[in-house]
This record gives sequence, C-alpha cells and structure tokens, in this order.
Amino acid sequence: MLTRLLPVWAILISACAIVFPAPFLALTPAVTLLLAFIMFTMGVTLTPGDFARIMRRPLPVLAGVVLHYLVMPFAAWAIARALAMPPALATGMILVGCVSSGTASNVMIYLSRGDVALSISISTLSTLVGIIATPVLTHLYVSAGVAVDSQGLFRSIITMVALPVFGGVLVNTFFHRTIQKIEPALPPVAMISILTIIGCIVAGVGPAISSAGPVVLLGVILHNATGLLGGYWGGRLMGFDESVCRTLALEVGMQNSGLAATLGRIYFSPLAALPGAIFSIWHNISGSALSAIWAAKPVEQKPEAQR
Repeated sequence: MLTRLLPVWAILISACAIVFPAPFLALTPAVTLLLAFIMFTMGVTLTPGDFARIMRRPLPVLAGVVLHYLVMPFAAWAIARALAMPPALATGMILVGCVSSGTASNVMIYLSRGDVALSISISTLSTLVGIIATPVLTHLYVSAGVAVDSQGLFRSIITMVALPVFGGVLVNTFFHRTIQKIEPALPPVAMISILTIIGCIVAGVGPAISSAGPVVLLGVILHNATGLLGGYWGGRLMGFDESVCRTLALEVGMQNSGLAATLGRIYFSPLAALPGAIFSIWHNISGSALSAIWAAKPVEQKPEAQR
C-alpha cells in the first residue's frame, strides 16, 4: 500500500521541498548514491534466468526495447519544439525520453494483468541498451547550441546504472536466501530514495517552478501519453495479444525519470532536471490509473506469457 501511493507521497514531498528547501538542498550531494542504490535494488530482484528469458522470447522483448528508444526520444524532442521550451527544459525532456524503462513498470504491469515475465525481460534489456543508447540519443536530439558531454554521460550511466544492477544480480545469485529475507523491505526503501531525489530536484528549481512548471507538466503529460499509446498500438500492429500490448504500453510509456533528473542536474543545469522530477510523479499517477482500468478487464494469456 505504501509503495502504491507513491504519486501521493511524491506530490507531498514536492510541496515540502518548495516550502522548506533547505533540508533537501543539504541532501543534494547524495542524489547520485541514492540513484545507484535504487538500481542496486532492481538488480537484486533479477537472476541469470531473467537474462536467459530474453533469448527464449526475443520478438516481444526486442519490440518493447525498439519501440521504447524510437518513440520516447523523438516524442520528447517534438513536444519540446511544439511547446517552444527553452534549451534547458528541452534538454531535460529529451533526457527523459532517452533513458531506459521505469523501475515501477513491473508493478504496474502486474496490477494491469499484463505479462510480468515479459516486463522484466524488457526492463532488463532496456537498461543494458541504455548504457549506450542514452548518451548517443541525447547527443543526437539535444540542440546543437547545447554542449553534451557524451563521455561523461556514459561514465555516469556505468557507475549509477550498470555496476549497481550487475552488483545486485551477483549478490542475489550468491546470497539468494539472505536476499529473500530482506526483499520485502527493499521497495519501501527504494521508494524513500526516489522521493528524496524528487525532493532535492524540486528544491533546486523551486523559484522557477511557478513559471516553468505548467509548460513542463503539459509536456510531460503529452510525452507519457504518447509512450503509452505508442507501446500499446505498436504491439497491436505487430499482432501481439492483449496481455503483451498492455505490457508494451507501460514499458514504453514509463521512464527511469530519476536517472534523467540526476543526469540533467549533473551535466546541464538544475532546470534541466525539472522534467525528470515531474515525470517521476506523473507517470506513476497515469500508470496507476491505467492499471486500475485494465485490472477490471481480464485477458486470456498465452501459456508462455505465464512462465
């Protein structure tokens, strides 16, 4: 229940960060470590079997990853241009579009009667592909007038994403029984970490929220909706069943926005982190609502989707 109410806590934390920014600003140096910890908690839920599953069901997994990295970066760029966002905000939007699938998508897909095994496979491959894709796509889509430290982005993704995830997999492989005992405590701790990141990002851009917030919120809503629709109907066009299409919708539409916000703050400006912070709130709201609607509409799953 606590983790399912993440959007509520995120809104409350954001409000606190605007009114009382000092405590959050003091925690800002810890944002990178908090993000690495979140990725580690994702890693400890994975096993080598999850990577092997990708090879057993390559078509829907590849479809999810390809749709993700085709739809979301282009949509972010197009929406930022359509709304005439200033360079810092446009860069932040593009960063959100270029990162991997969101870590909350697996829970949303479970609630929406989607294909959880497929979701884990797509999230895993999306994270691995993002090590290269995120800096390359960011460099491609960000305005020529904005300097992009592609090598720095790559190094940060290695240290904040790849190493923690693989470290988590190794820990789960060699200390599986211990992880099983502490695993129920990991989602709430990860939730507190992401809420802290959101609070720090919002506190850093507090004065700009009144002017930039409405246009960023509109952009985020359009971006997220484009991903959800693109994933679902992309799956339909490829002939996948309803369960797979629901999975693709949430995997494409939900982003690792905490990573985008952190990269924006480190490599561009505090304002470039704002789209990631707002996306972190909104995609959990839209994902929860969509999951509730789909949960009331059972689907017949194919046998392999239940493995």
